[in-house]
Amino acid sequence: MTKRFVGQALLLALTAMPAFATIGGGDIHLANKGGAVLFSHEVHVDGVRLKCQECHPNIYINTKQHKAVSMKAMQKGASCGTCHNGNKAFSVKGDCGKCHTK
Repeated sequence: MTKRFVGQALLLALTAMPAFATIGGGDIHLANKGGAVLFSHEVHVDGVRLKCQECHPNIYINTKQHKAVSMKAMQKGASCGTCHNGNKAFSVKGDCGKCHTK
């Protein structure tokens, strides 16, 4: 009976572990003329519950292969503007302080 209980407890722990694992690549700091931008994986993955595949590899590949994108391009739906269009999430147009810090 004890072996069965231990086995079930171990199985439960192993299946629950991914839920407690750190998800994403952490915070990404982007230098920018308009003010630095901090991208938080925690906000997007844990907070908004986005799956990695919603951004990778279609919108973003990784930090080493990422190409700088202008605000004008974002306003047309590139990069952050894919979701931050005023419908799915707040728009990249308007309050610069939501993303940029001085």
